[in-house]
Amino acid sequence: MKRRDFIKIGSAAALAAACAPKGVLKTAGEGAPAGEMAMRTNPNNGDRVSLIGFGCMRWPMIQDAAGNDIIDQEAVNEMVDYALEHGINYFDTSPAYLQGQSERAAGIALSRHPRSSYFLATKLSNFGDASTEASLQMYRDSFSELQTDYFDYYLLHAIGGGGVPVFEKRYIENGALDFLRGEKAAGRIRNLGFSFHGNQETFDYFMSLHDSDFIKWDFCQIEMNYIDWNHADGVRNVNASYLYEQLEGRGIPVIIMEPLLGGRLANVPESISRQMKEREPEWSAASWAFRFCGSYPGVLCILSGMTNMDPLVENVNTFTGFRPLDEDGLEFLERMAVQTMEYPMVNCTGCKYCMPCPWGVDIPGVFQHYNRSITEGTYAQSAAQKDYARLKRAYLVSYDRSVQSLRQADRCIGCGVCLSHCPQSIPIPRELRRIANYVEQLRQDTLE
Repeated sequence: MKRRDFIKIGSAAALAAACAPKGVLKTAGEGAPAGEMAMRTNPNNGDRVSLIGFGCMRWPMIQDAAGNDIIDQEAVNEMVDYALEHGINYFDTSPAYLQGQSERAAGIALSRHPRSSYFLATKLSNFGDASTEASLQMYRDSFSELQTDYFDYYLLHAIGGGGVPVFEKRYIENGALDFLRGEKAAGRIRNLGFSFHGNQETFDYFMSLHDSDFIKWDFCQIEMNYIDWNHADGVRNVNASYLYEQLEGRGIPVIIMEPLLGGRLANVPESISRQMKEREPEWSAASWAFRFCGSYPGVLCILSGMTNMDPLVENVNTFTGFRPLDEDGLEFLERMAVQTMEYPMVNCTGCKYCMPCPWGVDIPGVFQHYNRSITEGTYAQSAAQKDYARLKRAYLVSYDRSVQSLRQADRCIGCGVCLSHCPQSIPIPRELRRIANYVEQLRQDTLE
């Protein structure tokens, strides 16, 4: 299709979508039977998908003899075996994850099991080189890395960032979308969809393509959690309540990413944790966040990036005999969301797309330490604060232990290379300067 025709169809349908009546949001009814993994049925093809899926962006890592970070394949194999044994059957990866290592590790682990025992999702992650040749080669390489001859769910990766012009460059002008539709017709792709980061106008445009029959999206992956449900900033992302409503109204199954917001909702501030325990003593903070997402019937699968057996076992326990939240529980989490937003954390999900930094800064490590100090109560807010000396020492000592001195925030020169890679649109150099200044104030005892 010619570019001008593509834009014409999208623009007309976008207006129709904007004027479409709003649906009524519904929550899921009863959960899974005791002792059984919660499953959801894809209404479009009958796939029985585990409600919790394995996100392969945070495989466990070790160092090789040369000091390079590599995936711990033995640990991955063990985790995949446990996941499949306990009912998890959806695995999501990408050529971009873990500096290109994720697909191969997933392929090694999963190929040890019958292909029919799991659903495999990967992506066309052509951020760096969107040429026709590079895009098609990336697609073909995924078959080899994942040791498969078809993909159950294939995604246009993180469309929305940069708006429609970037989408056109990555998927329209190079013929990639036409090619992928042909691959679906040939059976090598069973479901074709996209993952989204961007603003509402761009999302509406993608929905207009569906409404106009330019392309029928088989599924969509969105960031959804009890903070982004109503409190997304509108720049890096859209309220998940809006995204979900638009997708559910069109019968497009929803895959959830970032249900824990990069781990922030698994390690909530102590005051919030206390309130959660008062309501449900046996539930962890992470369990609350997962139950939020699973309480909406249009959600087909919730991805969790599990780095070791502990969160894997906990997630299996959460979704075995899964019980969704009622309206009272959802209202409680909305109050927790408002309280959480009062803490000055960086909205980093730890995806590591910003890495490697050309100047060696451990960007996600710096942000994660800073956020953790806030949630764990070791963040000194002012020199007049009670226990200031103890909090100051705790922060500085743990900072030096968590992040090597040559990789700390003060090493950032503000080159901005990282900015275009961040799906959350975090102003990374500015946030690093803020943290570097905070650390220097602690060291010089000049924090007011």
